[in-house]
Amino acid sequence: MSSSDEILRLSSADNFRDVAGPGYATVDGAQVRRGVYYRSNELRLTEADHGALAGLGLRAVLDLRSKPEIERHPDVEIPGATWHNFDVSGIPMAAVVELRDRQSAVELMDAVYRGFVEDDHARAEFGDLFRQLATGGPQLFHCTAGKDRTGWAAALLLHVAGVDDPTIESDYLLTNAVTGDSRARVEEEIATTLGPSFVDVFEPTLVAAVEYLRTAYTAVAERYGDRAGYLRDGLGLDDATLAALRELLREDQWGR
Repeated sequence: MSSSDEILRLSSADNFRDVAGPGYATVDGAQVRRGVYYRSNELRLTEADHGALAGLGLRAVLDLRSKPEIERHPDVEIPGATWHNFDVSGIPMAAVVELRDRQSAVELMDAVYRGFVEDDHARAEFGDLFRQLATGGPQLFHCTAGKDRTGWAAALLLHVAGVDDPTIESDYLLTNAVTGDSRARVEEEIATTLGPSFVDVFEPTLVAAVEYLRTAYTAVAERYGDRAGYLRDGLGLDDATLAALRELLREDQWGR
């Protein structure tokens, strides 16, 4: 593997990765193009990681967080990249602090993912996000942990590219493998603030689970029939936008 093929990892943003993974195969024999779209958790970066990210030549940073989230931890500025905000509600902290058992935490996460499909504001923001992404790469999108809002957007991009669902789900679950350090810090804070028993209670809100992704898919089927309907009618993406995304996302076996 040459240095240009190496997958960049950031210690201070441990859920940073290329949406294309290693160049996922599509169902029709193409592959997802690397270096076009990146995903991440919030950008509180070390100097070394900031330099590495700046070296990617990003055109834009797309922040999916709410205004209070941004105010608590604003992104560092990336040279050459225009910053955009697409305000999608994530896990409501007011509801999290009221949790007293794991099942309630799972139900809360299911509600979050249904909201990506059913909430008018969330759909409008995701639609604007995809229209921005369709203007060309390289671009980076992120939320706070990089697992729910970001995970849903990445799953949809891979679907548009033509990647099969098992691969999409496997990529979605990579969050759990790469975010051990940042999750441990959150768990330590929970244990210190509320007590060790609450770590287990809150754990469903700290991880990616295929159940959550499939909950969103079920909501899509109920409202729009399939993901194509959700993208077209739910997010308001026209044929030209979807074609632009597909062209940006895909390359054949010869890299074209």
